[in-house]
Amino acid sequence: MCRNIKTLFNFDPPATEDEIQAAALQFVRKLSGFNTPSKANEEAFHRAVQEVSDVAKNLLDSLMTNAEPRNREVEIERARARNAKRFGTTE
Repeated sequence: MCRNIKTLFNFDPPATEDEIQAAALQFVRKLSGFNTPSKANEEAFHRAVQEVSDVAKNLLDSLMTNAEPRNREVEIERARARNAKRFGTTE
């Protein structure tokens, strides 16, 4: 799957509309093979992004867990540590 799509469930604060929309856009780009669709495919592409976004929002709203919400800052630091180990960078 596309590495740019991040987990959006069980964060405090919850995922924003923009984050859900960005994940939907990445998903549709991956499926279609288009970064930017042609004029002929533009309407179908944008409709698919909106529909995927709506379904993703419904999914996130209906999921339940007993786990504590994850902290975004902690998850960002963990990702940085993984990347530093994987790629040998310290950024």
